[in-house]
Amino acid sequence: MTTPQATPSTPSIRRRLACWLYEGVLLFGVLFAVQGVAALLDGAIHQTVTPRLSLSQGLGQHVVLFLVLGYYFTWQWTRTGQTLPMRTWHVRVVNPDGSPLTWSRAIVRYVFCWIWFLPPLAAVQNIHLSGTEVSVVVLGWVAVWAVLARFQPDTQFWHDVWAGTRLISAAPSNTDIKP
Repeated sequence: MTTPQATPSTPSIRRRLACWLYEGVLLFGVLFAVQGVAALLDGAIHQTVTPRLSLSQGLGQHVVLFLVLGYYFTWQWTRTGQTLPMRTWHVRVVNPDGSPLTWSRAIVRYVFCWIWFLPPLAAVQNIHLSGTEVSVVVLGWVAVWAVLARFQPDTQFWHDVWAGTRLISAAPSNTDIKP
């Protein structure tokens, strides 16, 4: 006779937001490096091809950053279910049945994760606000989005519900602890 496995608990909203903040700090460095490489490539492209194609400005910059971030997240989520900040905070993303994410599910989750930023950025698109004011709008939306998780029975974020994923508490494994 098999014993039913206990459903892993959902990490607290505070722990998930701490993980989210750490992810932002880490990604700042990643995006800075990507921008540096794009600027170097732009220099080479402008000398050989055309000055109209730019990877470090405008739409080209946004597409490159979106694709780099998308690959980073989907690769981590399908490989181990965790990014480095998720490992640090013992959080893992899984399917509702606890299985690892497939590439298609990870891509859907990545697209839905943009709900953290796109609504407030779209709202202030044509309003002339200072950087501080835009930050207040974005952080206000983040707070609202996080609070909305309280209305889910399992307190999952809505983008996880829509993507068919869930965040669970992940106990540290022996491979996480290095002497």
